[in-house]
Amino acid sequence: MISFLVMVVGSLLDLYTMAIVVWCILTWFPGALNSTFGQWLTKLVDPYLGFFERLIPSIGGVSFAPVVAVLVLWLAQSGLRFLGQLLVAM
Repeated sequence: MISFLVMVVGSLLDLYTMAIVVWCILTWFPGALNSTFGQWLTKLVDPYLGFFERLIPSIGGVSFAPVVAVLVLWLAQSGLRFLGQLLVAM
């Protein structure tokens, strides 16, 4: 049961990470975020990215908040997998 839960949450974190990467790619194309998909994706990732954008200032007009956000998701996923392995081993 625990391993299934860890797998599901890990997969959700993977999907959210991919959503952030796709959002970053869409920001390179003019008008892409104004599409229906772009607006939906912005609503999905903006609350999480907004937290990091408030903490990390842009440097030369480039925001490093998505990089830090993905790094935090990766750390959370790694910690979750480690915790899942500990709980299964008990």
